[in-house]
Amino acid sequence: SVVQAMESLALELGVEFHTDANVEKINITAGRATGLTVNGTFHPSDIVLSGADYAHTETLLEEQSRVYSKKYWNKRVFAPSALLYYVGFDKPVENVLHHTLFFDVPFGPHAAEIYDNAAWPKKPLFYASFPSKTDEVLAPKGQEAGIFLVPIAPGLEDTEAIREEYFDILMERMKVLTGNDIKPHVIFKRSYCINDFVDDYNSFKGNAYGLANTLTQTAFLRPRIQSKKIKNLYFTGQLTVPGPGVPPSLISGKIVADKINADVADKKYERAI
Repeated sequence: SVVQAMESLALELGVEFHTDANVEKINITAGRATGLTVNGTFHPSDIVLSGADYAHTETLLEEQSRVYSKKYWNKRVFAPSALLYYVGFDKPVENVLHHTLFFDVPFGPHAAEIYDNAAWPKKPLFYASFPSKTDEVLAPKGQEAGIFLVPIAPGLEDTEAIREEYFDILMERMKVLTGNDIKPHVIFKRSYCINDFVDDYNSFKGNAYGLANTLTQTAFLRPRIQSKKIKNLYFTGQLTVPGPGVPPSLISGKIVADKINADVADKKYERAI
């Protein structure tokens, strides 16, 4: 409903949404972005703002127009990716809240398997959400909707067999820790992991949360919201300032919008088309 409200407001403000629109190229002429090639068709534009994965967006430029190389991105420290399950149960799940964190195993080894030696965690911590505990329209009466999330390192091998193995681990932990033997009561299950983040969002190495908030990746040390080489090309989202997460990404949009408005007011742009 939050996303629907944002869409409604955008439509009221005159925004046009084009779905099923694969951006194939950012067109550059004389150091300026002149528009986008989308599904084989050129769409002219005075200004280009990308909210897509930053690393992917720059692959839509000719190499000489890119600011950050693949080597640069490979050297960055990324926040975790995620293995997610969206599950429907034919009975209520007991002894859990809407938001439940399972920190029943040591944090250190799992963190090391994300940041130090990338590997699938041997004893994963996980988060479980049961939104139907709060909003009854999210599951039929007498049933339950659940979402499970395991933080993992980006770039790991992602197969259906691995996903099934970890679902079994989570279901067994739920049984032991909450007394719910819920695996036999699964009536719907969909998993989502690294391959999906790449396929759906062009996410670098399948990352889910952008760059980690390390000292050398904070504030002005993060990728810039305005290209150094293409002045009317801007960026927003979790890989630029201020950082990852929904609130920072929304703030990023506000920052770049203010920057674009200021540049337009200063008449920095003659028409690019």
